[in-house]
Amino acid sequence: MTDIVFHFNATERLTYVCRLLRKAVMTSAQVVVTGSREQLCELDSALWTFSPIDFVPHCDSDADSNLVKKSPVILATSLQELPFSSILLNLSSSIPDGFKQFGRVIEVVSLDEAEKKQARARWKRYSDMGMNMMSHDVGVLCA
Repeated sequence: MTDIVFHFNATERLTYVCRLLRKAVMTSAQVVVTGSREQLCELDSALWTFSPIDFVPHCDSDADSNLVKKSPVILATSLQELPFSSILLNLSSSIPDGFKQFGRVIEVVSLDEAEKKQARARWKRYSDMGMNMMSHDVGVLCA
């Protein structure tokens, strides 16, 4: 069964996602990040610039297949034909088709009220599907 983990109260969502991906790469985890093309382009830029001393290796899912297989972070608008399926980080406002192929789905939610409302709807849908739900208040870390 897929575990669903909501990281909520992220003051700067994109920066938090970059730090989360950096941590995943440092522990040799493999992560697929899904969202709109615009969200993935923003994340791609942020991964190059969020830290002057760190690099988070990543590529688009439509890159050369050898690069995709070797990259610990794959940015994908679709969850079809991916080389691994352990962790999915969802940037989308909806539940992605194919999420059940992953062992864990991470949802990062900022302080924005509209985003919180969409996240609550996703939480309810995941719950209604019988997924194993967990939450993590990242705002507590910053307080």
